Amino acid sequence: MVPHFTGFLKHGVCDVILGNRIRSRREALKGGMPAWKYLFNRCLTILLNLAYGTNLGEFHSGFRAYRREVLEKVAFEQNSDAFGFDAEFLAQAIRHGFVVADAPMPVKYFKEASSIGFMPSVRYGFVNLKAAWLFTLSRLGIRFRLFAERAKA
Repeated sequence: MVPHFTGFLKHGVCDVILGNRIRSRREALKGGMPAWKYLFNRCLTILLNLAYGTNLGEFHSGFRAYRREVLEKVAFEQNSDAFGFDAEFLAQAIRHGFVVADAPMPVKYFKEASSIGFMPSVRYGFVNLKAAWLFTLSRLGIRFRLFAERAKA
């Protein structure tokens, strides 16, 4: 899948691409995604799409690729060092005008690959909502360090 995902970047289709494990409820659950994770994933994705003006099938897969320009512009050094990093990074990339897309990928849940439990998932959800709230406020003209450009080296 890596050559396909990086191909989207190489050909200028998007600047950031995420794996989308949620093409259908049946497929996600059959792949081992717990029902509570599926439900929270869908609800959070809907809210984030509304806040960011995007139309992604999922924001929460760990499978993602970025163009170099995104990594050079987004000031991610101050982001969370936990699961919230991805939420903040995506909000930053979208705020800087980068195109974020997703593409289907298989769902394969097993204990060693899915380590986030219920309470960390709840905290992750709140970090996503906070990033979306700051994004919304920044679009209204309020400045946040989160959305500053990365200092040039």
